[in-house]
Amino acid sequence: MKNNLLFDFTVDKTIKTAFITKEFAAELPLVWDAFTKKELLDQWVAPKPWTSKTKDMNFEVGGRRFYAMVSPEGQERCAIQKYTSITPKTNFKLLNAFADEDGNAQLPGSDWDYSFSEQNGITKVSIAIYNESLERMEMMLEMGFKEGFTMSIDNLEELLETDQCILLWRNIKN
Repeated sequence: MKNNLLFDFTVDKTIKTAFITKEFAAELPLVWDAFTKKELLDQWVAPKPWTSKTKDMNFEVGGRRFYAMVSPEGQERCAIQKYTSITPKTNFKLLNAFADEDGNAQLPGSDWDYSFSEQNGITKVSIAIYNESLERMEMMLEMGFKEGFTMSIDNLEELLETDQCILLWRNIKN
């Protein structure tokens, strides 16, 4: 079910940064957990028909998420996220990079800065993605990053509307 909540995806090549802003009809604790708990991340973060498989995750400063995007044929494309800053329920930052199957980052990567806020039951997530190289940013865009990320955000929006999401979330919290 589509709603009219804000979704904006803009790219400023002069500063090698993509800016994404999305509002969700859900309370902040649930949206925060959807971005920071592997059980929820794996439910939405890959554009269909791909799936996400978290191999290991430690959401703390200095920790990481090592995961794969898995094709319908079972092919895995690995990536790693290293958490550099966390302010609970408000902000977290990470370095995101492609990785080999052993979790070794293939640099350069990109710096992601996530900010969360809530007003009247609507949670806004703002993401700034900085690439140190314009070539890497252009490669990501050519690979369909905007389209894939948009599909993933649609998956999250659908997930947040389901009773299954609330049940899973409650089980994670207990």
